[in-house]
Amino acid sequence: MKVQEIKIEEFCIREEPYYLPIRDEVEIFLAAFRTKIPVLLKGPTGTGKTRFIEYMTYTISRELGLFGNDEQPLPLITVACHEDLTTTDLVGKYLLKGDETVWVDGPLTRAVKAGGICYLDEIVEARKDTTVIIHPLADHRRMLPIDKKGEIVEAHENFHLVISYNPGYQSVIKDLKQSTRQRFIAIDFNYPPRHQEARIIQHESAVDEDISIELATLGEKIRNLKGHALAEGASTRLLVYAGRLIREGVEPRRACDIAIAASLTDDHEIQRTISELISTIFP
Repeated sequence: MKVQEIKIEEFCIREEPYYLPIRDEVEIFLAAFRTKIPVLLKGPTGTGKTRFIEYMTYTISRELGLFGNDEQPLPLITVACHEDLTTTDLVGKYLLKGDETVWVDGPLTRAVKAGGICYLDEIVEARKDTTVIIHPLADHRRMLPIDKKGEIVEAHENFHLVISYNPGYQSVIKDLKQSTRQRFIAIDFNYPPRHQEARIIQHESAVDEDISIELATLGEKIRNLKGHALAEGASTRLLVYAGRLIREGVEPRRACDIAIAASLTDDHEIQRTISELISTIFP
């Protein structure tokens, strides 16, 4: 069986991402960064967790005065967690290069040493014996043991640890251990209120205000099916995709069928139910 490769994104954000605050999440995150408290982002798929962490990385870099001088903005290192993710993937390993063996830092180690935000996305997908490695980073010690080198690395002043997961996929098998959970403060994400979601859709898809409100209304109606026929409601992301198709000339009902109904489920009866909801918004 092929082992799943670790997916890592590492970059500096130099332009402010669009993010519409829903409550006080921006202020809470800033306070957590200043006081070195790790953060857990909880919420359904497509509710803005990743965009939020990008926005906060930019905001913190600006607050630290890292733009417009010789210093680099804070890096954002994102790791997509999965069941084959190992401690070695996060911390680092020895690799053979030419005639010598050299140590290569993993994404977590790079963030700890250089400073920056390390974002472990969907943390519950990783094995529990892997997530234990973050424990000494997520309490007062702020250190990372590298057993293979016999070293302990103290976290840079600007290092910040963020994890996320979707409570909708919780199970006895895939849940955070209390020993992990209680090292983090938690910020809940959910679908925005209709008027705010319409603003997001309008900005991200460039459709007019009326269409954005109709798409936000559709999202609300489909989410009422969650728990009855759907495991997940329509994400803001899918509503934005529908808006972009409409902007490109795709007929609204067809755009919503493709971007929303067909994406949410393979069950033809549920698709038909969603299509009927779409037809009430876009006759």
